[in-house]
Parts: sequence; structure tokens; C-alpha cells
Amino acid sequence: MSNIIKALLELQVAVPSEMMQTTVIDVVKQSENFKTLEKAIREAGLADVLTGRGPFTVFAPNDDAFKRIPQDTLNSILKDKSRLARILKYHVVRGRYTSNDLSAEESLKTLEGSVIPINMTGYNRIIGSAKAIQPDIKASNGIIHVIDSVLLPE
Repeated sequence: MSNIIKALLELQVAVPSEMMQTTVIDVVKQSENFKTLEKAIREAGLADVLTGRGPFTVFAPNDDAFKRIPQDTLNSILKDKSRLARILKYHVVRGRYTSNDLSAEESLKTLEGSVIPINMTGYNRIIGSAKAIQPDIKASNGIIHVIDSVLLPE
């Protein structure tokens, strides 16, 4: 019995350590809900940025969010590397902002250079025009908030 307890305690210590080595880009790659985002990051050449030290807060549109964009428009965006990089950088801010931290913010400056508004509607956090549908996914170099639409800089 004591061997089982010892093994469980060792496992409990090992799991957080492993998780803390998982970068933002690793989380994106490992999720079944970010296939389009993963492709876009790769196409735009931003994987190295999101593997970096950070910390970053990423407002990550899931695959359903990308499906809301007309296919012709999405294909056009994916082919224009400069535009794609600008759009993706608009989804990233420097610093680690949990959902609680976002409640205290009115806006944040993105890596793209624009300011993105943050609003609270009841318990919902609205980032630009997108709703955070799954907040606070932790990574070693930041945090991810899954959003329900793709944000487009003005």
C-alpha cells in the first residue's frame, strides 16, 4: 500500500513540472480545436515568437471561429503572410493576464501595436468583438484564452 501512495505522490509532483515546460505554441499544437490557428501561426512564421520566454497572453480563436470567416476571405488571409502575421499579433499581448486580471483592464496593447478593448458583460469577458469561451489555459510562457471569433485589427 505504501508503494502505491509513494507512486501517486511522485506522479503528483511530476505532472506540474511537465506541464510547466509546455509553451503556448505546444498547447496550440496539442489541441484538436486549434488546427487552423496552428496552420496560421506556422504560415506567418510566428511559432518562434510563441515559443519564446514571454510571458504572453494569447486570445486564441478556435477552429469554429475561423469557420465563421468566409472561405475565400480565409484563404486570402492565409496566403498574405504580412496580413496574416498582423492579424495573429493582434491576438497576443505581452504579460500574463488571467481572466481575473482582465476584469480590471479596459484595454491592452497587442504585439501588432494596436490597443484592444476589454469589457465585462456579466460574467463574460469580451476581448474586442470576441467572447472568451475558455479562459486561463496555462502554459510555461503565458496564458491562453479561447475566443469565439477572429479579431481583425482596424
